[in-house]
Amino acid sequence: MAEQPIWTPYRSLVSGLRTSSTLGEHGGKVCGVEVILTPWMAFRLLGMPMHAIKEIAVPVPEILGTDGRVLEEQLTAAADWRARFALLDALLLRRCALGPTPAPQVIAAWTELSRQDGLVPLARLAQDAGWSARHLELRFREQIGLSPKKVARVFRLRRALPLVAALHPGSEIAATCGFYDQAHFNSEFKAMAGCTPSQFAVHRGLTVAVRPVDRLPGQLTSTLIPGLLKE
Repeated sequence: MAEQPIWTPYRSLVSGLRTSSTLGEHGGKVCGVEVILTPWMAFRLLGMPMHAIKEIAVPVPEILGTDGRVLEEQLTAAADWRARFALLDALLLRRCALGPTPAPQVIAAWTELSRQDGLVPLARLAQDAGWSARHLELRFREQIGLSPKKVARVFRLRRALPLVAALHPGSEIAATCGFYDQAHFNSEFKAMAGCTPSQFAVHRGLTVAVRPVDRLPGQLTSTLIPGLLKE
């Protein structure tokens, strides 16, 4: 028997970096404010090791304590979106001023991985940082949440998603995005996206026909699952 998903209700949440898909559901209408941060900026704002929230989502008060509880109440009671954004700006600026400073080497390595879609050898990143590969990995786990190798996997998938949605052949995608071969691409895609490339392409086709769901401009981040589509 297939394992059933565990549904956890959230009033608010903080989600760390992950290498697997997540499935969200609501009763037909949902509204809220989403703040998308680079992991190293989240390290500064949250003031905690980012590996503590990798692969999971945690209610905001469990991370921010009183700040989180007060923020939930204030956002709910605010008269309009301008007031909500002002509340968020004030909290983020205050915590940014008080939080730990991310290492410039970590920021540079993250930026290079993003720019190269994950196709950067770990040895080169470590050399550029002036650190050992082990030290780079430890600092990444602290300030990013995942190791450089896992971050590279995420960026390779990010590059592959629009090619899958555009129905490019799997062998072409594998070669373009740095996978060993098509079998490796298929395996990595299913592990991180939760479905096969062909299933994702079908889901995206249905998604585009219904409504936009992507959470970052110019990037494929989300899709609707058949059977959960509701007008």
